[in-house]
Amino acid sequence: MKKRKNNKKKPTKTGGDISYTACGEFFPEVYPAFRSQKWSRGMEDPLDTEMRLFCSCTRWAFNRLQEDNSRPELKKQGQGTFSINSRYCDDAILKAKAVIESQTELLTLEMEETETKLARAKKKLSWAEKDLDRAVKANNQAKIEDFKHTVHGRKARVKKLADKLDELKVHRDNGTIPKVIFGGRSLWKRVCRGRVSREEWRQARQDRLYARGDETKGGNPNLKISWHNGEFTLSVTISHLSEQKGTDKKGRPIMTRAPRVTGKLWLPEKHRQKVLELLLSGVPYTVELIKGRDSRYRVHITFAVTAPVLVTNPNQGYLGVDTNPDGAALANVSYTGQPTPWPEGFTVPYPKALHKFAGEFQITMHPNGFLYIKVPELSYSRGFRRTYLIGVLAKVVVDTAKTLGKPIALESLDFGKDRFDTNRKFNRMAANFPFKKMVEAVTRKAFKEGVGVKQVWPAHTSTIGYYKYMERYGITIHHAAALVIARRAIGFRERITKELKQKVQAVKEKLSQKVNSLPGEGRGMTRKVKQLFKRLDGKISVHNGLTRYKQESFHSVWHDLKHLALSSR
Repeated sequence: MKKRKNNKKKPTKTGGDISYTACGEFFPEVYPAFRSQKWSRGMEDPLDTEMRLFCSCTRWAFNRLQEDNSRPELKKQGQGTFSINSRYCDDAILKAKAVIESQTELLTLEMEETETKLARAKKKLSWAEKDLDRAVKANNQAKIEDFKHTVHGRKARVKKLADKLDELKVHRDNGTIPKVIFGGRSLWKRVCRGRVSREEWRQARQDRLYARGDETKGGNPNLKISWHNGEFTLSVTISHLSEQKGTDKKGRPIMTRAPRVTGKLWLPEKHRQKVLELLLSGVPYTVELIKGRDSRYRVHITFAVTAPVLVTNPNQGYLGVDTNPDGAALANVSYTGQPTPWPEGFTVPYPKALHKFAGEFQITMHPNGFLYIKVPELSYSRGFRRTYLIGVLAKVVVDTAKTLGKPIALESLDFGKDRFDTNRKFNRMAANFPFKKMVEAVTRKAFKEGVGVKQVWPAHTSTIGYYKYMERYGITIHHAAALVIARRAIGFRERITKELKQKVQAVKEKLSQKVNSLPGEGRGMTRKVKQLFKRLDGKISVHNGLTRYKQESFHSVWHDLKHLALSSR
């Protein structure tokens, strides 16, 4: 006997090429007329009760999933335990599952970074021990005390990293994950130190409500957005106030219709038209409602949209971008690899929202195809302000590329956490240089606007620009680096020219004439500089015949030319 096909349309999952997220604020106005004596606490309103029950279900599902319980079983148990509907319960389970999966992925990365840090810490410990041995042999009591202190600190560092690595390996071998603290680890540490009350931490653990979209249910059945009389409204299903009024033929409970909390939904002007278009198209959307410490309700609305068609053509060239702690340098480069003047009437779009102080957003434009966008506050501002400024900078860069019809060329730098163990100077520089945020912001904005992005190998871009293009075009080192980045994206190799050979020879003659000066950086021909010129003589002669990979490698001729520039400045 053949089985009958189920023609019922399955819910469509929120998926697509890219996601479009709009952030707004919810102002609840209409509440249910009654409260649940069983689930509410004191004067708690129904919306806060629903959020608390959802977060409790998420933590409960997180613990049960680690005990190998199945999702259907947890869905049935969760509805009875927390009195929320099946959709809320399923979303809570998926949120808990996502936390476990992310922690599993982070476990491998954390082990790799810890191993790198441990190897470097052991090397630094061996250096300190050798320094201590030399001080003991010389019987230098002052240095002995200093090196003893250094050795003690580095031993403690090695022990701490070794213990952490052993703990991570135990989790990997047992198939477990490190302890997760809902509400935030940093906030919990402040609670333990008595700086924050436990009530504030509890509020952080029950401050959100999440619901996935479903195309068959009108977009989102639990957190529904509507457009009426020129305004957006949001209605939140309060499922714990629904009561059972009977059972069906299969013994399943029949529930009364759950009441809703409704109110105005404020969205920024830049998102209103886009959100309205997506709502009218019937695209499913995901909503996350978050209650802040100031008791205001923030809303994150995510739509799955199709990626736009590319509006840029790499055959026209690239817009090279060299990122810096205080802004970005841009180079308009044609397909020939040469800088192209800006089009007639071209102006850089100035962001309208910046109005904090004069000179907050500075543009220095050169007619031969170079410009520098400087945001002075970017290098020292705090987290949220810096993120906002990076977004503004990314928008200007993408709009410029879109106007030119050229894709963007960026460096593929990597300041990973495993590097944050060398010295204080590098740590401070790497921490204050939000390169990753800049690249992500530009890439994300470009993808949404249909602008192509290509990341290239970052080695020696500034050195090549310094020797070959800075003097030729009368530009800064950052502009020259942007030009090299664009040329590298096009596919050009940087050859050693006659002019460059003459520059190296001029530096050699200049240093040879300083025989009466004391040895030192920039003062005469020291032994290190002589060895540098000896290496250059062998590398320059064969550089143009090498492959592009070897020309851009770390120990290429550009590496020695960089040290030559530093020694002769």
